[in-house]
Amino acid sequence: MTEKQLHTRESFRNFQTITTRWMDNDVYGHVNNVTYYSWFDTAVNRFMIEAGGLDIHRSSVIAYVVSSSCNYFRPIAYPENVEVGIRIERLGNSSVRYVLGIFRANEESICAQGEFVHVFVDRNTEKSCPMPQEIRTALAELVVQDAQAE
Repeated sequence: MTEKQLHTRESFRNFQTITTRWMDNDVYGHVNNVTYYSWFDTAVNRFMIEAGGLDIHRSSVIAYVVSSSCNYFRPIAYPENVEVGIRIERLGNSSVRYVLGIFRANEESICAQGEFVHVFVDRNTEKSCPMPQEIRTALAELVVQDAQAE
């Protein structure tokens, strides 16, 4: 990565474990690139549900992914457990920018690193709105010192 910093395991504030599935492998014998985006979404939403109290069925405020990217360094294949590291590099009023690291369980070397941005919206109007305080408090725990928080 020339433009973005490649992060180490120690730079992530939370880890979510995900088990690969048989169907994740592609014809080349490794997990297909699109699966990584699913892992990002799963890890962040699990964190918001468990730590931030997000009710995905009834919350009046929900989060939409508005941008995402991923760089791949080492392949992963079924059957392996992966750990998705989460850190926040910008916590705004109604948006948050995550950096996510994909690691094989108990390994130090990063396999992939991605980013995505959530914008919080009113479920009914789909208009941007401030994130709920309980979620903001949980996400603030993942902000890194060298990152921006507003």
